Amino acid sequence: MIDTALDIALGLFGLSMLLNLGRLLRGPDATDRALALDTLYINTVALLILFGMKLGSMVFFEAAVVIALLGFVSTLVLAKYVLRRDIIE
Repeated sequence: MIDTALDIALGLFGLSMLLNLGRLLRGPDATDRALALDTLYINTVALLILFGMKLGSMVFFEAAVVIALLGFVSTLVLAKYVLRRDIIE
């Protein structure tokens, strides 16, 4: 039962990542692209955790933590760029 649920969740998160990629490429504004990128890395973290659960490997959980930290920092930098059009003061 859990294998079927994991397979369905992996497929739905993969579909969500494709939709986010579409918004990232054709977003009309920089804020739309920033939100799509933020959602894309959150979906990547969720996909890695689900894949780690499916395979029973702890390496995927460590990779998910690293991607979450890098995504958080990149979201902060991108938000600062959108607000001020300058990253380094």
